[in-house]
Amino acid sequence: MVHDVHSLYSHHRAWLARWLTGRLDDPGAASDLVQDTFLRLLGVDARQLERLHEPRAYLVTVARHLLIDHQRRRALERALLEALAACPASSVPSSEEQMIMLETLLEIERLLDGLAPKVRSAFLMARLEGLDQAEIARRLGVSTRSVRRYLVEALSHCLQASG
Repeated sequence: MVHDVHSLYSHHRAWLARWLTGRLDDPGAASDLVQDTFLRLLGVDARQLERLHEPRAYLVTVARHLLIDHQRRRALERALLEALAACPASSVPSSEEQMIMLETLLEIERLLDGLAPKVRSAFLMARLEGLDQAEIARRLGVSTRSVRRYLVEALSHCLQASG
């Protein structure tokens, strides 16, 4: 069977919507992710789509990645709102500033994606908490030499990811 985005959409949209709705509490978000899934397919080489043997498996793979991104964004939004709720009312940033903060957090999350847990933790402790390498080493249960290596790896990863 020959597949293109139009035929995939017409044959599998409703099924994918049910699949996503079963994984989300929000039917509106599921609908948005269905649309985002098919929008993502518009950037795929038509020959690749034509060779699909299991279109639903392919759609689930694309949708699952979008779902993970959606869930990360929601978790960051909740964390940001909780942090802002603890601030005095006079220091709460405007809605626009809050969106900028959220986008910045999402970009940091994207940059750090793929780092080993200890490397990521060391980097965040150094950059966000301002801890020195000895304290990071103590908290992680590793040598300061390992912490230095982790920080170099994290910085290198961020430079590659942003370039």
